Amino acid sequence: MNLKNKKVLVVGAGRSGLAAVKKLQELGSGVILTDKKSPDTLEGISELGLNPSQLILGRIPEWKEIQADLIVVSPGVSPKLAFIEEGVGQGIPLWSEVELALRDNPAKKIGITGTNGKTTTTTLIGELTKQTGQPTIVAGNIGVALSGNVDALSPNGIIVAELSSFQLELIDQLRLNIAILLNVTPDHLDRHGTFENYLAAKARIFENQTAEDLAILNWDDPAVRSLGSGLKAEILYFSPTTYLEDGLSLQGEDIVYSKDGHVTRIINRKELQIRGSHNLENVMASIGAARKLGLSFEEIARGLREFKGVEHRQEIVGTFDDILFINDSKGTNPDAAEKALDAFEEQPIVLIAGGKNKGLDFHDFMKIVKVKVKSLVLLGMAADEMEQAAKDVGVARIVRAGSFEEGVRLAIAEADAGDVVLLSPACTSWDMFKSYEERGEFFKELVRRHYSEPIS
Repeated sequence: MNLKNKKVLVVGAGRSGLAAVKKLQELGSGVILTDKKSPDTLEGISELGLNPSQLILGRIPEWKEIQADLIVVSPGVSPKLAFIEEGVGQGIPLWSEVELALRDNPAKKIGITGTNGKTTTTTLIGELTKQTGQPTIVAGNIGVALSGNVDALSPNGIIVAELSSFQLELIDQLRLNIAILLNVTPDHLDRHGTFENYLAAKARIFENQTAEDLAILNWDDPAVRSLGSGLKAEILYFSPTTYLEDGLSLQGEDIVYSKDGHVTRIINRKELQIRGSHNLENVMASIGAARKLGLSFEEIARGLREFKGVEHRQEIVGTFDDILFINDSKGTNPDAAEKALDAFEEQPIVLIAGGKNKGLDFHDFMKIVKVKVKSLVLLGMAADEMEQAAKDVGVARIVRAGSFEEGVRLAIAEADAGDVVLLSPACTSWDMFKSYEERGEFFKELVRRHYSEPIS
């Protein structure tokens, strides 16, 4: 679609929306930017050079005042807004910012999605691709908008993109050379409505692939595994629990690649710096992508040994008074928090949880908490709901905090030498913070401050 002289509506003035506007301006489009937030709460608008007639801010517009040729929405914007649905009803194309950024880009494209593990896998693949010597951009849901950051890449370049369900549900012709689906557990049901809709959005990552492309899927996730039969791309399965005669799996403690009766040892799991069985999924998926890009198994193993993980995902803050503090602020749903708990086999855990729920039930999660957690510290908007679920399943020690600062202080008071204090909220941060990154940084600051000037 040639966008020169086309009228394009961009919905959402966050990071992705602003990047989309800049790209459209470079393409010669006439842009209208809208956001329900008031102008004084938005940053970066003045730098776009838009005139007042191109801005609809502080309110929700009506379609009749826009009449655009294309609608581009930011990931956080629901496509069910009335003016968007009216435009779509008139045959107007609706794209995600990812579609705008990538559909005509000539570089190799790797897309990673899944309920959990996306950021770790995306970051690890980005580190491994450095060994190819090809220009690489790591962007997407990981915190860097794709639009404007990938345009300079040639066909020799590589784009490693973390993709959320919000971004994938509105792709059109986007084709990924390597597409990875790590796992799917209930999440974002407040947006998608049902698990089936959520899975369908995730599965779109494979939609436009051809036989020349590679689809990497988790054998251990039945919903993911079942997608393989309907794909056009070459399929590579991985499994940390089941030996695969064709795929990536474990043989004893070794990660191996099996193909046509040949088994190649890649690395012993004990050589990895990132812990937890869930990280074996991330590592195996990354190996599959790196191998497709032409890296040798020796090069891949070297990169795996050097990888230390990502910030806010089971990040070690430090050990103080023989208490280990772990920042897992990116654990924004129960499944992610459960994986964080499973990473610790013997140490008693003081868990800090709570925030804003995404329409999820906490009862199954609390059954894990009952077994793994010594003290549960609850805070945020979901605290009442989480406390009830914890009581329903018999969690023994529940502590309520009125603020995040109090929650950290109470968690420290609950912990003894040899314990782990784990921030893995099982909720989003949006009731108290702008992002999980801000929440994680504040947690680290509070912990370090306490041990220099104890929180009173």
